[in-house]
Amino acid sequence: MASTSAEIIAFLLTISGWVLVSSTLPTDYWKVSTIDGTVITTATFWANLWKTCVTDSTGVSNCKDFPSMLALDGYIQACRGLMISAVCLGFFGAVFGLIGMKCTKVGGSDQTKAKIACLAGLFFILSGLCSMTSCSLYANRITSEFFDPSFVAQKYELGAALFIGWAGASLCIIGGIIFCFSIAENSNSARRGYAYNGATSVMSSRTKVHNSVPDKTPPKHFDKNAYV
Repeated sequence: MASTSAEIIAFLLTISGWVLVSSTLPTDYWKVSTIDGTVITTATFWANLWKTCVTDSTGVSNCKDFPSMLALDGYIQACRGLMISAVCLGFFGAVFGLIGMKCTKVGGSDQTKAKIACLAGLFFILSGLCSMTSCSLYANRITSEFFDPSFVAQKYELGAALFIGWAGASLCIIGGIIFCFSIAENSNSARRGYAYNGATSVMSSRTKVHNSVPDKTPPKHFDKNAYV
């Protein structure tokens, strides 16, 4: 019962983390910079993995898509690949998690379901690591440009998408670890139960065989002078 509850908690954590990781791809504010002048002239510059935009004080946004993937900076290409990999790995982890959980009716025997659930945990851990690496790489580029005195272009700060990606990656990693530990607990309990039942069956069979064999020892007769 405890392992089933652990699997359900792990599945909820991993699904929540995967949803957060997936939501960071279309999120606008990966990096943001605000220029405040008077009350009228205020502009917000922001960018994500796909475009860069500026929003004026009236709420009108002017965006420019990145022209070519081959002309992009290396860190943006790496972040794109890592985030897409994280979403794909989380999808397969969710499918294997549904099949491998003990509370579902598909997946075959308990040993097969345990292996599938362990595979789901590994997929979610890899998904969280990909998302964590992508957000950290992007944040490292922003902070290095921000604190570089020789960098004269527009400086940005960390956007909301990075914090969402870090949170989702943490949930995926924690849920995947719980998946793996719950499977290990099931394997240990199954081995202990099997050893105990085997010993009981062997002892009972020996007792039955010993009781079924008739006693062929001839009775001893003692006469009245036996103790003299």
